[in-house]
Amino acid sequence: MTALVTDERRETLVSAARTAIGDDLRSLVYFTPEEWERLYLRSDLDRDADVERFAANERLAFADLRAYGTSELGTYQFTIRAFTDGYVVRVVDGEEGTFATTDAMPITLFEEVATALRRTLASEE
Repeated sequence: MTALVTDERRETLVSAARTAIGDDLRSLVYFTPEEWERLYLRSDLDRDADVERFAANERLAFADLRAYGTSELGTYQFTIRAFTDGYVVRVVDGEEGTFATTDAMPITLFEEVATALRRTLASEE
C-alpha cells in the first residue's frame, strides 16, 4: 500500500491530534474520497481493528458536505460520533480529511481537537 501522506505530514497531523487529545487519543486516520491510511494507533490497542468499516463511513463526509452546502447553520465544522466508551471526531478540508478515535473525554474539548486538525489539513506540506 502506497502512503497517502509524507512522513512529515503524518508527524504533523499526529502531533496536532496528540496535543489536543493527549493520552485519550486511540487512533488517527487520514482519508480522501477514494482511500484511507491509518496514521496512528495507540500501542495498547488491537492492530487488527476493522478500520476499513470506519473509514468507509467517514469518507461519506464528502457527499454530506455537498448535500448540506451552505445552510442557515453556516458552514460545516466537524462531526462527533458518541459511543459508550469513546468518540470519533471527523474533520474535512477540501478533498482530504481525518478522523480520530478517543477514549471517553469531555465533549467540550472536541472544538479544540477539530480546530487543530483542520488547521493542519489546511496548511501546506
